[in-house]
Amino acid sequence: MTEPSQKKRTISWTKIAVWGVIIVILAFLGWGLLKRSESRPEVGDPAPDFTLRLFDDYRNEFSEGEVTLSDLQGRVAVINFWASWCVECRVEAADLEETWQTYRDDGVVFIGIDFDDTEVKAIEYLESFGITYPNGLDGRGQITDGRYHITGVPETFIVDPSGNIAFVKIGPFRTGELRAELDKVLATQ
Repeated sequence: MTEPSQKKRTISWTKIAVWGVIIVILAFLGWGLLKRSESRPEVGDPAPDFTLRLFDDYRNEFSEGEVTLSDLQGRVAVINFWASWCVECRVEAADLEETWQTYRDDGVVFIGIDFDDTEVKAIEYLESFGITYPNGLDGRGQITDGRYHITGVPETFIVDPSGNIAFVKIGPFRTGELRAELDKVLATQ
């Protein structure tokens, strides 16, 4: 007689385990759908707007000390997410500065957004690579996490004059790669 009751217990633990697995799968699916609504912007999407407070010596044309992306409508913008502790960011740093120097007279705006860093370390990094284009710290992650949902650094977005994302690069640029992408965007103006 103990066998049937033991069999019933086994069946009920099996049912509980199966239902537990189903609930976990449904929870992951629901979480995935929720995260999808907060997904990162892709090529063709409107670039999420933001206002970034710039480091004092990195304001350039933005004398008020901050830049708002929507104010740049009609211009091409390169938004580069970086950090002083990022090894891969160092790979592309000199090329970013050189490319900005080449394209700035064409009205292209470069904006560096420092991620998960301190202002002191960020400025040391900028000085060590001779970077002069506008840069600021996204200290609370409102731009990096809240709007662009970056997955790491470096990540770069090129925004076309109509305010849409024209190109996305995850990882460092190879020499000349950013110039080629900017030429494509500028050719469509």
